[in-house]
Amino acid sequence: MINARRNSEEGSTARSRLSRLAPLDADAVRLLEEAARTSYALRARQELLSAGSSIEAPLILLDGWAARARILPDGRRQIVSLLVPGDVTGVSDLPEPLSSATIVALTPVHVCAAPPRGASAALDLAYAVSRAHDEAFLLAQITRLGRMNAQERIMDLLLELRDRLDLAGLVRDNSFDVPLTQETMSDALGLTPVHVNRMLQAARKAGDLVWTGKRITLSDPARSARELGRVPLRVRAG
Repeated sequence: MINARRNSEEGSTARSRLSRLAPLDADAVRLLEEAARTSYALRARQELLSAGSSIEAPLILLDGWAARARILPDGRRQIVSLLVPGDVTGVSDLPEPLSSATIVALTPVHVCAAPPRGASAALDLAYAVSRAHDEAFLLAQITRLGRMNAQERIMDLLLELRDRLDLAGLVRDNSFDVPLTQETMSDALGLTPVHVNRMLQAARKAGDLVWTGKRITLSDPARSARELGRVPLRVRAG
């Protein structure tokens, strides 16, 4: 009973996120619940997928955080994108897809194989919108690293995480958990940990955010978004 309740709670993040991307019918919800019951756990720093490995099935991150990363020969790491609870990864049109990057758990995680494409028209649409979001997040990451200064990079990333976690029902009053170390943030933002710390302190002093433990509260996300030129993400008409 405890495991069933835990799996149901974990699956709620995926249901919340996917249903916000596209309407889910009862059959789609049932498939997600069945998938969540097959979840398995990974420790922090374990790989979900290795670069170049076969993608046997798309994965749903039920809880915990992960990252898609490239590792350079000397050990330097660039986090290309972050994966948050409710995210789906590995959906592909190719018959035998390979992972283009290593996906590693940043915290303890629970994952499950996603219901296959073709099992539900509603889920297929949600997967398609999810992939379009992933492309938009990748373009945002390129812009952050290529054109934004350090302070802008941090605020832009936090605003993105707020929007993404809100889809999964994990934001309350502009407050949300971010279980990332400053070293991890530096790998995502192309900065040193010292520089990340300095910019976070500056953001606190400016009143842009409050960071207590692993929880962040954005003081005025609408104002911060205007200053950065962020607009609401739209990937399809209607």
